[in-house]
Amino acid sequence: MCEVGTRPPLAAERGEPPGGAAAAERCRDMGEQPIFTTRAHVFQIDPSTKKNWVPASKQAVTVSYFYDSTRNSYRIISVDGAKVIINSTITPNMTFTKTSQKFGQWADSRANTVFGLGFPSEQQLTKFAEKFQEVKEAAKLARDRSQEKIETSSNHSQESGRETPSSTRASSVNGTDDEKASHSGPAEAHLKSENDKLKIALAQSSSNVKKWETELQTLRESNARLTTALQESAASIEHWKKQFSACKEENDQLRSKIEELEEQCNEINKEKERNAQLSRRLQELETELQDKELELEELRKQGEIIPQLMSECESVSQQLQAAEKKNNDLEEKVRTLRTEVEESKHRQTNLKTELKNFLDVLDGKIDELHDFRQGLSKLGVDN
Repeated sequence: MCEVGTRPPLAAERGEPPGGAAAAERCRDMGEQPIFTTRAHVFQIDPSTKKNWVPASKQAVTVSYFYDSTRNSYRIISVDGAKVIINSTITPNMTFTKTSQKFGQWADSRANTVFGLGFPSEQQLTKFAEKFQEVKEAAKLARDRSQEKIETSSNHSQESGRETPSSTRASSVNGTDDEKASHSGPAEAHLKSENDKLKIALAQSSSNVKKWETELQTLRESNARLTTALQESAASIEHWKKQFSACKEENDQLRSKIEELEEQCNEINKEKERNAQLSRRLQELETELQDKELELEELRKQGEIIPQLMSECESVSQQLQAAEKKNNDLEEKVRTLRTEVEESKHRQTNLKTELKNFLDVLDGKIDELHDFRQGLSKLGVDN
């Protein structure tokens, strides 16, 4: 039996194969008419392995359902060129199984093989399967009607046999020889015809019994093959279960890794927030520096006025002291910022450059303040 759920690869579909129309014409000459036709790739099960598919056609061929009105039977026929690759009589015991979206199969016990069909689309496979079920039901109905006819004919012959001797005995007792001849002639002819019919029915019944015995044997063999295939399928299911468990464990590991990555992303977001806070703090310090520069500029303007500078020298000194104190505070803050910058140096490369420029500007301003203080001291000494 074939492996469940597998389908062999299909060859490229190309045109109508030669000989298909001629085969259909031959079937019509024999009293069969096509009732459904489609195209598919035909396969047969490998008789040696009973597992692998063997292509029966090199390309897509015509596959048809035929109805024989004389025998009241149905067949699936397919011809590739001059070679008949499918000649399967449908019985009520057959089953068409879909093993994939475009592949189906059925077992023919009389041919002792399994046929497989690969269709270009799922819709064509569905139509073929529906037609198979319809034909299967029709074959079952035809079989039941045939059995009813045989039973009716047998019962009628038995009743005729029981009624004929009584009429014969009555004529032999009550009538003369001529009357016997006149009365027994039609009864014997009728009895003979009924006996002939009974013999024909009995012969057909015997042949049917032999066919049914043969079919029963082939069905038993097919059931044995199906049982073996079912056991192999069960083993395959166990294998897939193990693979599913392994995939589930791997999925759990991946989920744990994803959770770890999410935690790392949360930490990175926190670091970004800290960097944003540092950036805002630097902007505030730059604003303070700009204010101090404005104050220094005002002091320079005041220093240009010497008379007023002498009178305001003491106040300026106090302002300088306050400025120095503030500068010391700023230097302390700068040192603190340098320490923080060193700790986050690998994340804040751009911030380091800006802070370095800021320190250079601040050092220049401090030098200018020292120079300005020394100039004031010289002016005080000169005066």
